[in-house]
Amino acid sequence: MFYPEELVEEVRARSDIVDIIGSYVRLKKSGGTYFGLCPFHGEKTPSFAVSRQKQMYHCFGCGVGGNVFSFLMDYESMSFQEAVKTLADRVGMELPEAEPTAEEKRREGKKQRLLSVLKEAAAYYYRYLRSPEGSLGMEYFKKRRLSPDVMHSFGLGYAGKGGVYRYLKEKGYSEEDMRDCGLIKSDERYGNTDRFWNRVMFPIMDLSNKVIGFGGRVMGDGEPKYLNSPETPVFDKGRNLYGLNLARRTRKGYMIACEGYMDVISMHQAGFTEAVASLGTAFTDGQALLLKRYTGELRLSYDSDQAGVRAALRAIPILKRAGISSRIIHLEPYKDPDEFIKNKGAEEFKKRIDEAENSFYFEIRQLEKGYDLSDPEGRTRFIEAMAARIARIDNEIERDNYTAAFAGKYMIDNNSLKRAVAVSAMSPGPGGGDPGYEETPGPVRLRPAVNAAAGGKVLKDSEGVNRAEHMLLTMLADDPQLLGPIAKYVKPSDFSEGPVRRAAELMYEAIEKERPVASIVSRFEEADEQREISAIINGEVPPIETNEEKEKALTDFVVKILEHSARKASESETGEDPVTRNIALKRTIEKLKAIRISLK
Repeated sequence: MFYPEELVEEVRARSDIVDIIGSYVRLKKSGGTYFGLCPFHGEKTPSFAVSRQKQMYHCFGCGVGGNVFSFLMDYESMSFQEAVKTLADRVGMELPEAEPTAEEKRREGKKQRLLSVLKEAAAYYYRYLRSPEGSLGMEYFKKRRLSPDVMHSFGLGYAGKGGVYRYLKEKGYSEEDMRDCGLIKSDERYGNTDRFWNRVMFPIMDLSNKVIGFGGRVMGDGEPKYLNSPETPVFDKGRNLYGLNLARRTRKGYMIACEGYMDVISMHQAGFTEAVASLGTAFTDGQALLLKRYTGELRLSYDSDQAGVRAALRAIPILKRAGISSRIIHLEPYKDPDEFIKNKGAEEFKKRIDEAENSFYFEIRQLEKGYDLSDPEGRTRFIEAMAARIARIDNEIERDNYTAAFAGKYMIDNNSLKRAVAVSAMSPGPGGGDPGYEETPGPVRLRPAVNAAAGGKVLKDSEGVNRAEHMLLTMLADDPQLLGPIAKYVKPSDFSEGPVRRAAELMYEAIEKERPVASIVSRFEEADEQREISAIINGEVPPIETNEEKEKALTDFVVKILEHSARKASESETGEDPVTRNIALKRTIEKLKAIRISLK
């Protein structure tokens, strides 16, 4: 349901953010701001600020922030529409209900029926495990040393020797719905039979704790050892993670990914409630994007065999694309987390978590195993392959740091390795000169160290522009009356393309229409963009004591933004002699330096 902007703004205006967040977080007033412990990361000193005046929150520790809608979206894993509806109900507002189409009604009805069937099946398996007939399954879980509490938390069950089909049939569920949610199979010879037979059952739940599928481990030597529900209208393996419904509440600042259901359950039982697992598939982009909503770091605790190493190497670039950093937990001499914890205990496993290896170091160490470093030719080929991997790092500072680190580790001249990285980056074909490159098509391009249009200035200048743009918007959010003097010189189109320019457009509009600037956060769909804009709005304005000092600061920011805008415009011009263009640009910049903003 799409809600009009005016209605969304009314819901936001009637929802006091201090009251809403105060029902989740203990807040204490300090001056005009309320502070508490951040609910999105673990901390001992309060850095989570909530402003009643701005109707915004921001954590100065982990950077999360936004308005009352984004808080519910982050904390309760709601969609934007769900957050609006929840707050509207809370303040007693009635929202319009759109009349769904016949096809939408059919799809939603089908989805709800399948969820109902799956919920009933999970209850059946749960009870069967705890009945005398479920002793085989119960004995298995006891051998795995699972407590009754953790078995309850994960809803573990047992399929026995069939029976769920008959049970659901007696409950009135249709064979079509049972088949469509993957609980039964049908063929001409045997008719309808249970898909899961003689298996301990692991219900798979979505973020709302609804059962969407199952994993089943066979008792005995049958094949396959693990059987998962097929893809259904309510179950997409590539966009769900086992245990995330529980792990999303973690405040540790990272999550742990492993391979199996039992690994997740063993870790949760041992106190590592940040553990999740993929669902019988290789790690996917969809799973990475789902994790990004809850953490910026993932520690991989895959099996220590070659299959586990390959799985980790496949997952690392996927996580990087999603903006998630990764580290590798080493389990040797044990195969998986479950085996490690049973043999060494939770305290030793925590040490392995703390000692997790930088994922790029892990990649290079695995790469090294393919070469004979005692042979000059093998060593040369390894250095070339390593240089190609380093060349794939987009950030120049990060790339230089790794170059220096590996030059020292492998006793290579730093300048020689730098040249090898540059040569590899210029090599044609996917991944430059990296023979093992698979993840991202297209040549590797190094981020240039200088900006030619700025007369060879180091890119540090662009960082000054970013700071000027952010600070100007922060000051506007803090004092909307500054818009008049600023708007005489700077238009939203003068800001850098992307979320900052969009924020400038929305902030100018909100101030002109006398709406609170907090309302603009909801206009951004991506959570990362909401956090960026929230950080700008809630940023600290430098202590400025006099009007003259404020005028000078504003003038400096305005000039910096306009200089950058003029350079970008000059770069985009075509058909003009470069010398003439540069002379014109220089004159423009000289004129800009004559700007003096007055607040009188």
